[in-house]
Amino acid sequence: MTLDPESAPEDSRGHPIRLLTTEQRLLQIFANFDDPSQEWRRLCAEFFGTFLLVLVAAGGGMMAKAFPGEVGRSAAVVAPGMMVMAIILFMGKTSGAHLNPAVSLAFWLRGDFPLRRVPAYVVVQLAGASLAAWFLQVVIHVSALYGSSYPATGESALDAFLMEAVLTLGLVSVILGTASGAQQVGLFGAIGVGAYIALAGLWASPISGGSMNPARTFGPDLVSVDFTNYWLYVAGPVVGAILAVGMAYVLRGPGGGRSGSTAAQGALYPEINRPEQD
Repeated sequence: MTLDPESAPEDSRGHPIRLLTTEQRLLQIFANFDDPSQEWRRLCAEFFGTFLLVLVAAGGGMMAKAFPGEVGRSAAVVAPGMMVMAIILFMGKTSGAHLNPAVSLAFWLRGDFPLRRVPAYVVVQLAGASLAAWFLQVVIHVSALYGSSYPATGESALDAFLMEAVLTLGLVSVILGTASGAQQVGLFGAIGVGAYIALAGLWASPISGGSMNPARTFGPDLVSVDFTNYWLYVAGPVVGAILAVGMAYVLRGPGGGRSGSTAAQGALYPEINRPEQD
């Protein structure tokens, strides 16, 4: 598309105004998202997504305490899985929908996510989780402690640690697997991750709570000022995430390809370490 300079519109100083084609406008928009100053969009998505996740995950236990008999354990553990599924679908292309420091760590170790973005992601995830726990405590009038994760009575700290590590190994394996070139990112990823969280909670939550997420446990612990067992919910998920990255290498080789990087960072001009890979 070309424009006759003599017929082009002019600004108040008489200088011609350059008109952009639709394609040029779209490229400009994408470039703006790629601009580091637009990182706030990704961080807002992670903050809001983690807020919604913890609102449901911690809210189940707190609602059960406030209204005995109204919210069963099955509903309390299935709801976070369904929420994660919805979050991935509506904001996964903006930030990757990590919602979990262990997932951000795994994507970085896999080569799909730049290290410089990890600290900010973790900070906003913890902040979103904390705001959700505070909101629940204010509205439900029950201590956020009831929305936290903790080992079951009679279970040792080692039992809870091992359970969290194994559950997170499975969760991150599903996340990395559905982000690979062999799978379709998006709908199938959301279904796979959401279903895994629900199923893991259904059978394993009585032992450790089935957190698999340091941020999910951090929020209620911070608001209730009780970090007695918090180390379990950092160490377990971190170990599980590292093992999952190793398993992903065994199954699919190194990461850093197009599909994995797009899933981890969002679809707007992600940084790709190995562009030759799918």
